[in-house]
Amino acid sequence: MFEALVTLCLTGEPDVCRDALLPGAEASTLAGCEAKLGVVKVPEGAWEAGDPFCALRGLVLDFEKVTPNLWVHIGEIAEPDRENRGDVANIAFVVGEQSVAVVDSGSARWIGEATWRAIRNVTDLPVSHVVLTHMHPDHVFGATAFRGAEVVGHSSLERALADRAGNYVESLEALIGPEAFLGSGVPTVAVAVSEAIEIDLGQVHMELTPWHRAHTGTDVTVRVGDVVISGDLVFDRHTPALDGSVLGWLKALDTLEGQGGQVVPGHGGPLMSMSEALGPMRRYLEVLRDDTRAAVAAGERLGEAVEHIAESEAGAWVLFDAYNQRNATVAFTELEWE
Repeated sequence: MFEALVTLCLTGEPDVCRDALLPGAEASTLAGCEAKLGVVKVPEGAWEAGDPFCALRGLVLDFEKVTPNLWVHIGEIAEPDRENRGDVANIAFVVGEQSVAVVDSGSARWIGEATWRAIRNVTDLPVSHVVLTHMHPDHVFGATAFRGAEVVGHSSLERALADRAGNYVESLEALIGPEAFLGSGVPTVAVAVSEAIEIDLGQVHMELTPWHRAHTGTDVTVRVGDVVISGDLVFDRHTPALDGSVLGWLKALDTLEGQGGQVVPGHGGPLMSMSEALGPMRRYLEVLRDDTRAAVAAGERLGEAVEHIAESEAGAWVLFDAYNQRNATVAFTELEWE
């Protein structure tokens, strides 16, 4: 299989380059691919681009088929770095009879490109939608690889990304390296979800639900049959990351638990029973809440309190030291005035 590529180089840095996929020109022969080069579009941004060309298919991201219509890629449970190139979040795609929807897209455009190739291993149907479950950069920056797809997200997502774009771009580029991040950009939200909606992919329906402030203020879940693709409302093994409301998150877990079924978490998994997934989540968040309330009642200062809040959970989670004190800071800020 052949595909269209373009060499992107950072402006003013000709040694920082990578070959980026231009979706839409796939063909079984080189001549067939070259005949389609006129339909591809070179991404615009802070880089210089050569002329499109055709080559053999590149890296394909690994996906596991977990239901007849749902495939899941498991990102590493790790911080983004130059070794994993930002592949640290779960990604899913849903195949209907008319089109495909991608749910989350990874930290960088190269991950979206590798997801496109994985989809093409399954179907030639168009990718009609890219659903972003929340604002965190490890879930959103691959979206621009899916030219022609509508980007769907919470009604607060576009503003949240605009407010944080500079910091997100600078941080990720430093963590995974400029070559791995090259070609990535902030996606534009085409469908803003403020209430539950349904997307029909052709005999396969996705139910999208926006949530009040919980993990973040931009959370959306996707239900396909009895499976909920939760984004980071649910973590497995990876320490939960609080960037919203600990009380709101606990309420969200109550609602999810009442829905039953199975869940694809934002990290870990890939497919778990709802009760199996929510038990550890609830325990951690309740300990975070209760320890924070106790620290506030004891008159502790923030800097003192975060040293011990939820420390009893340290052995239960990966990346605990990277996330727990941040979580304690957010929880303390929320609960000190309740």
